[in-house]
Amino acid sequence: MKTALDIPDDLFREIKVEAALRGRKLKDLVSEFLRVGLAASREAPTAVARIEKNPITGLPVIVVAHPAPPELEMTPERVAEILGQEPTE
Repeated sequence: MKTALDIPDDLFREIKVEAALRGRKLKDLVSEFLRVGLAASREAPTAVARIEKNPITGLPVIVVAHPAPPELEMTPERVAEILGQEPTE
């Protein structure tokens, strides 16, 4: 199917260069990028977050729609581990 799209000039140039580097037709590369982008948007839920004020400390707290996986949860132990990895001056 043919259609007309309004693509910013800088983005069009970038895609055109990428197609040339890969030895692909522009239309084929754009189709691939659209398919990959659609698939990724279906797989990864969009993160919805809001900032609230902690009633006790008054500090901002970021509240997200879904919890972090256990390996990424920011526990006191995880914070200490991260801070311990930072180079000291």
